[in-house]
Amino acid sequence: MIGRIRGLLIEKAPPWILVDVMGVGYQLQVPMSTFYYLPMTEQEIILHTHFIVREDAQSLYGFLTKEECRLFQDFIKINGIGAKAALALLSGMTTQDLKATISRADIDNLQKIPGIGPKTAQRIIVELQDKKNKWQYGSDLLSSNSGDELVSPIHQAIQALVALGYKNKDAESAVNKIKDKSLACEDMIKVALQGLARA
Repeated sequence: MIGRIRGLLIEKAPPWILVDVMGVGYQLQVPMSTFYYLPMTEQEIILHTHFIVREDAQSLYGFLTKEECRLFQDFIKINGIGAKAALALLSGMTTQDLKATISRADIDNLQKIPGIGPKTAQRIIVELQDKKNKWQYGSDLLSSNSGDELVSPIHQAIQALVALGYKNKDAESAVNKIKDKSLACEDMIKVALQGLARA
């Protein structure tokens, strides 16, 4: 089981990143809640990880905080919630908003996340109601580091939204509605997700 890695951030193209650990490149998928705060490439990074082994694939998921990692693990234990949906949940809301939404049984708010229908939202709330008081997450705050500017942040932002489960036309529409096209990719994704959540 790979529980944590420490190395140099080599590449980042949401939701994928590549981390060099002593000459070995680890490819990980990360939620947008982690991607927003990644440092510039060639800088050291420490990630909490969850490793999933299946017959047809081996996948490694990375998180800047234990809080994100534990929420991800809580989600994938729920019947019908896979890793893709768990990443979408963490990308669609902050961890604090997710916990608050689940605590107040807000099914409508959960359904704003792509891939989460009414039955799935209800299942999440039912399954995690008995866990909400047991969540003992730390208050580790992330310090924002500006990432390196991508060649085409608009295109990268659209690709990231599609990878998270949004339809291509919805992703393009959300990004095109952003007034400030000079934003970095991470900021564009964040603004677009906020717009999609309000839609």
